[in-house]
Amino acid sequence: MSVVPCLAWVKRGVAKRIPDKVELEKEELRRIIRETREEIDGLEIEGNDDIDSDTSDEEEEKKDKEEKAEGEEEPKPSSSGLSQEKQTSVPGKRKHEEDLVDDDDDDIVEKYGLEDYDDEEFNFHSGIGNLVYFADNKEDPYINDHDEPDSDDENVMIKPSDNLIAVARTIKDASLLEVYVYDEPDSNLFVHHDIILPSFPLAVEWLDYDPTEETGNYVALGSMNPTIDIWDLDLIDSLEPVFTLGTKQSKKKSKKKGSVLGHSDAVLDLAWNRQSRNVLASASADFTVGLWDLTEAKAVSSIRKHEEKVQCVKWHPAEQQTLLTGSFDSTVRLFDCRDAGYNHKTWSFAGSEIERVVWNHYNPYFFYASTDKGNVYYVDVRYDKPIYTISAHTAAVSGLVLSSSIEHMLVTSSSDQTVKVWDVKDNEPKHIVTKDLKLGEIMCALPCPDSPFVFAFGGQGNMKVWDIRQSAEVKSYFKTGEAFNICLEDHGGNKSNDEEDDDVLIKKTKGLKIKHPKKKGKKKMKDKKDKKKSKDKKKDSSL
Repeated sequence: MSVVPCLAWVKRGVAKRIPDKVELEKEELRRIIRETREEIDGLEIEGNDDIDSDTSDEEEEKKDKEEKAEGEEEPKPSSSGLSQEKQTSVPGKRKHEEDLVDDDDDDIVEKYGLEDYDDEEFNFHSGIGNLVYFADNKEDPYINDHDEPDSDDENVMIKPSDNLIAVARTIKDASLLEVYVYDEPDSNLFVHHDIILPSFPLAVEWLDYDPTEETGNYVALGSMNPTIDIWDLDLIDSLEPVFTLGTKQSKKKSKKKGSVLGHSDAVLDLAWNRQSRNVLASASADFTVGLWDLTEAKAVSSIRKHEEKVQCVKWHPAEQQTLLTGSFDSTVRLFDCRDAGYNHKTWSFAGSEIERVVWNHYNPYFFYASTDKGNVYYVDVRYDKPIYTISAHTAAVSGLVLSSSIEHMLVTSSSDQTVKVWDVKDNEPKHIVTKDLKLGEIMCALPCPDSPFVFAFGGQGNMKVWDIRQSAEVKSYFKTGEAFNICLEDHGGNKSNDEEDDDVLIKKTKGLKIKHPKKKGKKKMKDKKDKKKSKDKKKDSSL
C-alpha cells in the first residue's frame, strides 16, 4: 500500500533548467555502500541485543521449570513390561534402510551446498547496501549490456513555467522522495526524478538557503529518525543528503526529551524562517521544538514548554523571532525565540490534539488552528479566546491552508476523506463546497505558491493536484476564470465529461456549526443609529 504523508511546493523559476546529475567515483560509491552496510549491521546487532535482553528472563524461567520437571520424572514401565529405552530401539533391518537414506541426503547436501544453509543470515533491512555489490557495473559479471550514458537533456529540462512538487511517499517498506513537475497550462503532472529515503518520511519543507551560494533549491526532510536530512532538488541520482542535522541515537537508550544537540525522537514537522533564511524550526515527538542554524548545521536552541508531542510549527510571516507551535497536549503556544523560556503565550483547547496551525498572512495578528476532533479555530493573538470556531469535519483536520493570493479563501482537508472550501470574509465563515478526491484519508494539503486556485493533497495511495475552479460553486462564488484539470500521479489529468459528472460534490451544509463569541451592545447601537437616521430624514422632509 502506498501512502503520501507530506509534500512541498517549489515556486516557478527556482529550479535549474537542466538539473545536475551525480556521477560518483568508484571509491566514493564503495564508501557509501560500505557505510550503509555497517549501519545496517549496527541496527541488526542492536535489535538482537534488545531481543536477547527482553527474552533472557523468560528463557531462564523456562529452563528452571524444565530442569525441575526432569528431576521429578522417573521412567514408567510400559504396558508390555519393557523399559522405554528398549521399547524405542529400532530393529536392524530398519536401521540399515535409514542409513541408505542418510547417505542419499548427504549427497544432496554436498551437491547443493546446503550444509551452511541454516547459518546464513537473512537481512530484513532495506537499503543500498543490500541492492548494490559493485561500485561499477563493468565489474558485475552478470551485466553484459553496458549502455552509453544518455545525453538527451530535453528529457530532464524544467521550463520557467513549471512548478516542482516534492512528494514523500512510502510503498510497503520502501520510502521515496519523488520530485514532480507540474505544468499547469498543459494540465501535466509527472515524476521528474526520485530519491531513496532511509526512513519513513513525516515532514517536508522547501528552503532556498545555501551558505556557499546566493540561493539554492533544497528540501528539509523529517522522518521517524531524530535527524533532519537536507536534500538538493537540483541533483539527479543523489544517494546522500547534502548534510544532516542532528545525530542518531542508539535504540538501547530511552527516548528522553531532546537536548540542545538535537532531537531524541521522530521529527513531526518543519518550518523554514523566510526572514532569517539560515534558521529552521523542527517539531518532535520528544516534546521539544528545535531551532537550527543552517550555516553551522547544528542546533542552537531547544524549546521545552510542551508536555506532549509537538505536532506542528509555523514562523510568523513578518516577524522573524515569532514562532507558533501546536501539540498533542491540547495547546497552541506563541514564542518569542529571542527568549522562548519566558516570552510565550498559550491557548488551551481542552480535550483536543492540535493537528495544524497556519498564520493569516493577510492579517498576521491572526492564526488558524485545527484539531483531531474536526474543529477549526480562528484566534487573535491579542486575546485569550478564539474569535470563532468551525465544526469543519467529522474527523481530524489534517490540512489547513489559505490561498496564496485569494484573501478570504480557506481550504481544509481531513481524515474523513473530504476537502472543503470556505469563504472567511468579515469573520463570517461560509461553506462553499465539499469534494471527495478519492484519496482515502487525506494526510496533507498545500497551496500552489503561483496559482491561487491550485492545491496539492496527499493521502492513502496517491497524491493529487486540484484546481478548485473545476467546482461550479467555487467558479461562481469567487468569479474565477477557466479551470485546469485535476492531475493524478505520473500522468496528465485530462478528464472526460463522464468523469467530471462522477465527481462527488457534497453541497449540503447539514451539520455545519459556526460558533461566534457573544457580541454585546452591537445590535442596540445599530438600532439607535437606524432610528437616528429615520428622524433626520423626517426633519429634512418637513423642511
